[in-house]
Amino acid sequence: MMSSRERKKAAALQEKLQILRSITHSHALSNTSIIVDASKYIKELKQKVVRLNQEIACAQDALRQNRVTVETLGHGFLVNVFSGKSCPGLLVSILEAFDELGLSVLEATASCADTFRLEAIGGENLVEKVDEHVVKQAVLRAIRSCSGDHHDDEEEDDE
Repeated sequence: MMSSRERKKAAALQEKLQILRSITHSHALSNTSIIVDASKYIKELKQKVVRLNQEIACAQDALRQNRVTVETLGHGFLVNVFSGKSCPGLLVSILEAFDELGLSVLEATASCADTFRLEAIGGENLVEKVDEHVVKQAVLRAIRSCSGDHHDDEEEDDE
């Protein structure tokens, strides 16, 4: 015969196993199967954590990089700039780079919170030797000079 104390312990254990069964979405009926299912569920969660941490690391790496795309539009260019960090004077520095190339900005949208984004349409390209590559390199130089990052980013920024 089970004592009252043993019955309470057994009931508490059954209750905990049913909670575990519910949390892990197990359909098992035996205690052993519930524990096996819980173990599998924990392994799946651990794999999800690893995968999510990898995604976070990739996203953080992407944020730290500078991305510049330049497309020719008629007589001007569509320039998209993304920098993982904004620094004071970055917008001015990029606009000065446009000016030095003889490009006037016809339309622009900029965001300079934690990250920096700029979409600009430059027109009236009066200098013959200015092409997409020249514009992109000028913008990258402006970003580097503003952020104090003077190593050559050309390889990682080309798409």
